[in-house]
Amino acid sequence: MRDVAIVGAGPAGAVLAARLARAGLDVALIERARSWRWRAGGVFASPAAMDALRRAGLDAATLDRVARPIPAMRLETTRGAVVRLTYGADEGGPPAVGFDRSALDPALVDLARAAGATILAGVTVRVVQLGAAGGPSTLDLIGSEEAHLQTRIVVGADGASSLIARTAGVARPVRLAPRVGLSHHVPDPRGDVPLEARMQVLRDGYIGIAPVPGGRLNVGIVLGRSWLPALGAHGAAAVAARIVADLPATDEDRTDAPWRRGSPCDRVAGAAPLGVRVTRRAGPGWFLVGDAAGFLDPFTGEGIHRALVSAELASLAILAALRARDGAGQAARAYDRAMSRRFAAKDAVSWLVQAFLARPILFEYAARRLATRPGVRATMGLVMGDLVPATHGLHPRFLAALLAP
Repeated sequence: MRDVAIVGAGPAGAVLAARLARAGLDVALIERARSWRWRAGGVFASPAAMDALRRAGLDAATLDRVARPIPAMRLETTRGAVVRLTYGADEGGPPAVGFDRSALDPALVDLARAAGATILAGVTVRVVQLGAAGGPSTLDLIGSEEAHLQTRIVVGADGASSLIARTAGVARPVRLAPRVGLSHHVPDPRGDVPLEARMQVLRDGYIGIAPVPGGRLNVGIVLGRSWLPALGAHGAAAVAARIVADLPATDEDRTDAPWRRGSPCDRVAGAAPLGVRVTRRAGPGWFLVGDAAGFLDPFTGEGIHRALVSAELASLAILAALRARDGAGQAARAYDRAMSRRFAAKDAVSWLVQAFLARPILFEYAARRLATRPGVRATMGLVMGDLVPATHGLHPRFLAALLAP
């Protein structure tokens, strides 16, 4: 009987395991991969994610190794408008970063192991039987000497297709048109010099380029329904290479930049469908963190920061649930409310951005006003980076300043 079993050893699962193990709980962190491998995921993050990693326990040397400073995000529209978001760095704050997930994710698992969590790598959870009325849950495992594992609390940190969310009956599709995500890395001969990240809006999609440690660039692409025939006919790698080659040049990224023609450092990983929503993030005996707790779209970023915050909030609720004689349901409801308070306004901003993206003329209009209105642009960067409450981006005065001719 474990106190807590966490399914999925990404950032949310690993940080949660570390926090709970430090508190003296018997924690099992279950990961189906035997060793780290590249999967489509976020790498760009605002300074808020770095603060969360420090709170999780990563030391300065590790942070320097896993994160590459990025001075600004350059947002480009199909008609040539350019908006530079600095996330407060131009006012003296720390910069945004690009993460090397091949270094960050294992470092967080090592953090959990050092805290005393049991790491079950190469183990797949086949079936989960949630306990009745908050009683112990049972996990059927493949690839482990423990064919069955019982636990007082089970946590789904297993991404947008979470088995735990489906078992609890709370997973729902996002009300957005079908989209496909592609992601890989390419070598950059310029090394680790400071470079801006880029977000280029495409016809029915967008592409993000983020510098990461090791002289590499992460390429993330989101494509709508109209791209499905090309993906089916030519494959993800060929479509991704063509989109990269067609990117407009910038002053620091010339048309003949060698990275455009370089072979990918890893396979082009795909993710579909993009986005999931849940009706609840927790119930008696179970919790969801990270993308499993709901994921809309990578355009507004901060998936890593949200994952880390969900781990912080879930750790407090799980400790309360296990220490209370009959408070498991109360702790689950408290966690769900805390996540809603923390991210409901940011989700509203994300939906607003999606509404503009779906109407290119409106998006172009807003982008050109952001480009020429420094105060509005600065606020938008802080909202997108989770550095100020997202309600700032929904305030009537801000919207009037953004949209007024």
